[in-house]
Amino acid sequence: MIIGVPREIKPQENRVALVPGAARTMVDQGHAVRIETGAGAGSGFSDQDYQEAGASLAKGPEAVFAEADLILKIKEPLEGEVPMLRPGQILFTYLHLAPNPDLTRGLMDSGCIAIAYESVQLPDGSLPLLAPMSQVAGRLSIQAGAHCLEIHQGGKGLLLAGIPGVRPARVVIVGGGSVGTHAAQMALGLGADVALLDIRADILANLDLIWKGRLKTVLFSPHALEEEIIAADLVIGAVLVPGARAPRLITRKMVRGMEPGSVIVDVAIDQGGCCETSRPTTHADPTYVEEGVVHSCVANMPGAVARTSTLGLTNATLPYVLQLANQGADALRDNPALGSGLNVSRGKLCNKAVAESTGLPYSSP
Repeated sequence: MIIGVPREIKPQENRVALVPGAARTMVDQGHAVRIETGAGAGSGFSDQDYQEAGASLAKGPEAVFAEADLILKIKEPLEGEVPMLRPGQILFTYLHLAPNPDLTRGLMDSGCIAIAYESVQLPDGSLPLLAPMSQVAGRLSIQAGAHCLEIHQGGKGLLLAGIPGVRPARVVIVGGGSVGTHAAQMALGLGADVALLDIRADILANLDLIWKGRLKTVLFSPHALEEEIIAADLVIGAVLVPGARAPRLITRKMVRGMEPGSVIVDVAIDQGGCCETSRPTTHADPTYVEEGVVHSCVANMPGAVARTSTLGLTNATLPYVLQLANQGADALRDNPALGSGLNVSRGKLCNKAVAESTGLPYSSP
């Protein structure tokens, strides 16, 4: 099979879908790898690194899309990329289709087979291809939030950890999954006063055991959320419903009740955001102020640490890429976890959560 890796064109997206070592693995198993020149530069991998691994270079995306049977990407295809997809071609990337009906329609019209990293799900409910980027985003959210709290960024002028005699910042994390857990780890490590809300009592009990009471755990209810949000200096939105649009749990009224200069980092923005006042931003222009509160809603947050993110993600995706390369679309039947990642196939929308979010018709895989 010919595996194509185009250069990412989303603003400030420096990750790449295949590292040279993984390209070597594909070539050693009899596949061909076609990678666009400069695709790995943002993550620290040169064209020569890929050539030495046995990959061939393409001077533009057109050649990659035209020749490849399997397209590997990091982010969803943008407007100029969708027309290059063709019927039966396999696309494997993050898609986040729930808040994007136009892209969903575009993929359906292309006739491609689109598999979303974020929808690949193991029998225990875990999301193996979302986990590494959730870990990065969770940890990075605290760095971003701490920066936004600085006064020249529009924040309150608070040091996250405080100092002796001066209280630390209050951090509230909404969601106890991978993003929330790693955000809590970072915030506690920096000395912040941290509370985490989740709807699952067992998750809260486990986190309480891990941090031996240092993390304040709160069982979610609208009233409890409002109390915590209003008292927070920094809020991390870490809510995820696999495949579906994130629920808007944090209302404008709650945001209005926060002190001026407080900060919200909405990590759920890829799935539409969990805060009513959230809208996507970029690394070049990451923040805006709404209701007196600084919002950071960068949709591809892990792209800021591209080297770490690329290595972490490709470690997780490689076994699935190999299976797709070896078996083609038959791998979706043989591996139920991979099959759960199928979003669009030959004009049909095959993810129920995306169908419910976009209002488009659903077809059983």
